[in-house]
Amino acid sequence: MSRLLPPALLTLALLGLWEIACRLSDVPVYFLPPPSAVALSLVERAPLLAGSALQTFRMAVQALLVAGILGGGLALAVSLNRPAEAAFRPLAVALQVTPVVAIAPLVVIWAGLDHPDRAVIALAAAVAVFPIFSGVLTGLKSADPDLERLFDLYGASPLQRLLRLRVPAALPFALEGLRVAAGQAVIGAVVAEFVSGSGATQGLAWRLLEAGNRLRTADMLAALVCLMVMGLALSGLVGLIERRVRARLS
Repeated sequence: MSRLLPPALLTLALLGLWEIACRLSDVPVYFLPPPSAVALSLVERAPLLAGSALQTFRMAVQALLVAGILGGGLALAVSLNRPAEAAFRPLAVALQVTPVVAIAPLVVIWAGLDHPDRAVIALAAAVAVFPIFSGVLTGLKSADPDLERLFDLYGASPLQRLLRLRVPAALPFALEGLRVAAGQAVIGAVVAEFVSGSGATQGLAWRLLEAGNRLRTADMLAALVCLMVMGLALSGLVGLIERRVRARLS
């Protein structure tokens, strides 16, 4: 509780300064609304924002699951073969540095124009897959060298070495990669919904676009607040899983 007090006090102080500055300088509401206007928008649009947040959260979680399966599976596969790792790693890096907005039109076409949610999940998973792949692969290569030599001494097979030595060693790295990927999945889901050009998903990104087109800045900030809360919730969920797993291992 004591750790939460300083950031809470700082947040309240900043909100108070924001409110006072808006009222004293008579800033137009469409340019910068005071926090009270944002709070009013949160209350008035709570059902709509909650439904959109749930939609975005659902797609982000699905994207994270897809990224976890693909990233973890690929890392396990290429860790068994050094030439495969050398061949695949540059492709993974290339996918990571390619902007999601550049590949979005292709993914939308491939997913089908009638299924924009599939495109959003695929694009968000593409953003989130690299942290998991990199974390798992780094962890698989971080096993104790003395234990590696012990497995050599007993003539362990590659599969035995993978399951009994490298996978347990990779678990902390995989959990850290999952934590990073959780944030990336939320960002990817929002950006993907922006660029998919369809309101069929009705997520928070669509609410931002809708409010922006109408110059309803308070509604935009309310949607951003929901987005931040959702991101913190997903990160907290992953952190809880990580702590539970670490507690079982210790």
